[in-house]
Amino acid sequence: MAQFSDNLPAPSVMVFDWHGTLVDTHDAMFSAMEEMLPQLEDLGLVERLLPEDQCRTSDDARLVRYIRIFRRLHPRILAERRVSRTDIFNAIFGDDREAKLIAHEAYNDCYRKYFGKVRPFQQGAYEYLKALKQMGIRLSVATNRNREFLDKELAVVDEGRWQNLFDVTVCADDVTEYKPDPEVITRALDELDLPLDERVWYVGDSYVDMLTANKGGVSGIFYNGAAWEPERINSWFSSRDRPSAILDSFEELMDLLALLERNEPGAFRAVPAEVRPRPYPKPQRPAPRQEPDWHPAVVRLIRPAVVLFDWHATLVDTLDAMYHAVDDMFPEFQELGLVDRMLAPEDSKTPEDARLVAYVREFARLHPKVRADRKISRTDIFEVLFGDDQEAKHAAHLAFNRHYRNHYGTVKAFEPKVREVLEGLRRLGIQVGVITNRDREFFEHELDAVEDTGWTHLFEVDVCGDDVPLRKPHPDQLLLAAEKLHYPADPSVWYVGDSTTDVIAAKRAGMTAVFFNGAQWDQPWLNRIFPGTHKHPDKPDVVVNNFSEFWALVLACEVGPP
Repeated sequence: MAQFSDNLPAPSVMVFDWHGTLVDTHDAMFSAMEEMLPQLEDLGLVERLLPEDQCRTSDDARLVRYIRIFRRLHPRILAERRVSRTDIFNAIFGDDREAKLIAHEAYNDCYRKYFGKVRPFQQGAYEYLKALKQMGIRLSVATNRNREFLDKELAVVDEGRWQNLFDVTVCADDVTEYKPDPEVITRALDELDLPLDERVWYVGDSYVDMLTANKGGVSGIFYNGAAWEPERINSWFSSRDRPSAILDSFEELMDLLALLERNEPGAFRAVPAEVRPRPYPKPQRPAPRQEPDWHPAVVRLIRPAVVLFDWHATLVDTLDAMYHAVDDMFPEFQELGLVDRMLAPEDSKTPEDARLVAYVREFARLHPKVRADRKISRTDIFEVLFGDDQEAKHAAHLAFNRHYRNHYGTVKAFEPKVREVLEGLRRLGIQVGVITNRDREFFEHELDAVEDTGWTHLFEVDVCGDDVPLRKPHPDQLLLAAEKLHYPADPSVWYVGDSTTDVIAAKRAGMTAVFFNGAQWDQPWLNRIFPGTHKHPDKPDVVVNNFSEFWALVLACEVGPP
């Protein structure tokens, strides 16, 4: 896929990014990111996340939304393993230099526990770098990594063979600004006593690297080792800041240098053909993430006359208050007699459920991974812990409510367009309601508070957990909502929710179950939580990942079937 500018001069020096260009440290990086992101609230950074309408791309906006709600990386990023922490911080904090500095420092504290595992990003990297030196090209590294990490990784990668390859290295703590400020490049050139011009090539794997090169007035060479699609790369850049070259491998880099040498004889101390190593294969694209196959494009549903929504983690985000209340509640389980009423391991739906029960029983708190994931509701947690024991679940809900009173109040729309979707449904003549296991005292306060103006006028009906004897997954709340609307409980009533209990309640009520996959579970995980077995038969009729997909699904059903 090699692309390059006709005006690109032969390089006198190549300054390389480190991670994602020369080496692969993804395991340590993502481990550190997953440990650091749950700290955003304590660091005071949640409120400093970039507003979605100010994000550079729609992908960045979705990332901000996901991190704001779940305090972790979007599963697609974890699966693809193609972006760096610098890209992430620039996407979610924009130009807020102070916020990015706090985030980088917190990341470094976490990275200290994981770094050390490092390997060449591409097979043959050492041989290619050695050839560049033989050609007389000066080599340097300019990275946002701290010196303590780079020096250790440089000492161990490829059994230490790289330590004498570079004339100079510049790290984040050698300068005052992180990339995309070009100070790391200018500092390297100062040490090399070389001018800042187009014969300086900055080779990096990210948009931030190319922005750094552009700001520094040097030639940006985009190394596409992550195998991004050409149209994806093109969408990142304008004609003004487009890279001088886009290369998929170091083999393509050598091809480009050979071409430039023919145009500029004598540009190098040795011609590329004399020193280049045997060809090594380019990096392979990461395996694609398995997306859910209950997709709106392939299902055939009855047109909705009524759409009922779950509240928490579907229409709104109240995760902070919920998890604070859950944390406060568990130490009371022994006193409430609930520990002995937890399910036996063999009665759990999945091995993960059994491990959660065992952990809560032993430590009286959520497993740290569940707490960090922020993907399941207290209703799901109680279902996992107590199964069909209604009395135990009722006692647990009462305990939760006592503690939730100390934390509730802050409520945000789950996505920016939620209100528009609700208003759009009403314009189509579809009746809209809310079904929530939340008690009415909490729900009505949150309903009035969301988006500062409240959403009370958007719903024809609402049913709360304390309006009926049995909460979801029992269908009583859904049936009561249909009764209040004087409408039969049939598949033309859609129930949209984010949990297994929502799906079970919809199927037991005879309604269409729309699973809202705001947590972005992948297909293997959905198969685990909806196994379709005799013991656990209930599966969603369709899965939507966001409200855009949901709206498209509603419109697709407008003309049929009858």
